[in-house]
Formats: sequence, structure tokens, C-alpha cells
Amino acid sequence: MKQKILLDTDIGSDIDDAVCLAYLLANPDCELMGITTVTGEGELRAQMASALCQIANQDAPIYIGTETPLLVDQRQPQAPQAAALSNWAHQSGFQRGSAVEFMRRTIRENPGEITLLPIGPLTNIALLFKTDPEIPSLLKSLVLMCGAFENGRLEWNAMLDPHASEIVYRAAPPVHRSIGTDVTMQVTLPAPEVRQQFTTPLLAPVLEFAEVWFEHTEMLTFHDPLAAATIFDTEICSFTRGQVQIELADQENLGRTNWERNPSGVHEVALSVDPEKFFSHFFTQFPINR
Repeated sequence: MKQKILLDTDIGSDIDDAVCLAYLLANPDCELMGITTVTGEGELRAQMASALCQIANQDAPIYIGTETPLLVDQRQPQAPQAAALSNWAHQSGFQRGSAVEFMRRTIRENPGEITLLPIGPLTNIALLFKTDPEIPSLLKSLVLMCGAFENGRLEWNAMLDPHASEIVYRAAPPVHRSIGTDVTMQVTLPAPEVRQQFTTPLLAPVLEFAEVWFEHTEMLTFHDPLAAATIFDTEICSFTRGQVQIELADQENLGRTNWERNPSGVHEVALSVDPEKFFSHFFTQFPINR
């Protein structure tokens, strides 16, 4: 049976969002129920998602979500990888103001069946949970690319909207999983290998988006694809149960994911990863021209 996925993404910033979306579109076990964008330049982010959907010949609904955090200043106002959009057919004029309602309606129409996969700051998800407090209990699972749990560091998605992160980590869906940078930093490829491996039609636009990313770094870290892959292959990461508290009191550490192991805790955190198993699983979804 296919996994029903709702993807909430800040595609257009770090390249791993586009890689993750391509993976979901290529995965035959994924039924992508819809895509919502978060943070600045939502229209461009939606257009990038559309370009990948068109190549994959999938008509997933795409909605522009909120473009600013709940309380703190915006730190991600632009989608720089959209500079490569002109080479790829895509739709435009996406609907604004309905992303949260779209997610709410989709989850209510499919109770117990939807895995919600946020791979950007958690503003949309916090608004969803506050708008309809029953929604977390109606999910199959909540899988986040968020946090850093064993090194005490700040993580980008959690800190971009710390108050939204706090709302989401207070929620109690049936499964509340986090894949943080403790493990995602172990799945990387240097730019030359990315160029060599990303040869299928669906990865062609991703590679062009990646070239914008490679102007600033020569490495691709598979943060978001790793989070997505754990939904389909449960042996890629191992999870430990505990409790996560979001730091809101210390202004210099807003959004830090304070983690404490607890066998009865509601949060499952990935603390180990098998990189070889991940890459084998990932590239199996793109078998042509490898």
C-alpha cells in the first residue's frame, strides 16, 4: 500500500528540498497528496515544485503557505535557486492563503492515513495545529527534518521560527519523529559526484538548481531526503524515544532542541544512520542512466 504524504517545504533555499521532492515523485510507494511552501518568495518556491511535478507527470496540488515567521524576523526571504527556473516548464499563479486549510481538509478526509513531512521551518504546521487542534491525532505520523539533539547546536529549521517549533513539538500525533543534523550530516556527496549521479530526467532540473547551491559550497547534504527515506525504509535510521523542549527563554539560543532520553517520551529522535543503506535506497528510485 502506498504511503500518503503531505510535503511542507522551503524548496529553493538549501538544495536538499528539491532532491527530496524528486525522491518522493520517483518513489513508486509514495502517493504525494500535496505540496505546501513556507517562507519568503512562495510563488517562486511553488514554481520550482511545479517544474519537478511536470517532469514526473504528476499533478500534486501546490499551495503557497505563510512567508513570514510567527513572531521573529524573517531570515529566509528569498529562494535563490529559482534563478534556474527559466529552463524548465512550470505553472505559475498559485493560490495563496489556503495552504493550512488544504492540509486540514486533506488530513480530515484521510484520517489515520497521512504522514505529514515538514522539511522547512514549522510555521505552516504550527498554524495548522492551532487552527484545528484535533489534526495531530488524525495523522498517521509526523516526520520532521528538524533539530540537533546530541550536540546542543542550533538547527536551521527549528530556529527560523522557534515559536512555531515549540507549538509543533507540544503536539501529540500517533508518531512524532525527528531526523536532525546529528544524522543528516553523515549522508553527503561532493559536487562532482552529484553531477555524475544526477543523470535521470527528473534529477536534471535538480542538478541545475544545485549548481546555484554549489556557487557557495561544494557539498550536498541529504538532510531532507534522509527524513523522507525513513518513511519507506525503517532500517535506514534507528530512533530513540525521549522528550524535546524548544528553547524560548534564551534569546541567543532561540529554537534550540533540548533533548532528554525518556522511554515514555512522546518524541522519537534519530540517533544513528546507515549511510550505505540510505544511498542504495535513494538511488534505487532513479534506476535509469546511472
